[in-house]
This record gives sequence, structure tokens and C-alpha cells, in this order.
Amino acid sequence: MNESISNNAIIYATLALNSEVDLQREYLESDDVPENERENEEEILADLEQAFMEFVDLYKIRCKTDKQLPSIDELLTSQL
Repeated sequence: MNESISNNAIIYATLALNSEVDLQREYLESDDVPENERENEEEILADLEQAFMEFVDLYKIRCKTDKQLPSIDELLTSQL
């Protein structure tokens, strides 16, 4: 990933992906998913989860170099 990505961009992307993972999980747990689309929707969830984890890893690396950033746990549980 490009080092020129700002801390704020990483934070916003991480939080957005976290929200999208939650929404996709809720959707898959609902009765709204047509059976013929379930596999595709599960793949979308897997892709979102992978992207989220990649940004979490990137954020953790940034936290090591910028001690002013909140921990990943604080970031994910804070109210913005």
C-alpha cells in the first residue's frame, strides 16, 4: 500500500469497511437474500472482511510509528 496515504484516510477507510462488514452480515442473516444470490453475497462479505483486516494491519503499523493515534480497539469502539 502506498505510504502517502494519510492517517485520516486509513482511519476513515477502516471505519467504513467495519460498517460495511456489519451491514453485509446483517443482510446475510436476514430473510431478504434470494437463495440464488446467497453465494455471491457471501463472497462479498469475505472480500469486505479481507479488506477490513488489511486496513487494520496497516493501521496497527501506523500506530507503532505515530503514538498519538488511538489503538485499533479504541478506534473501533469510539463514537465519532
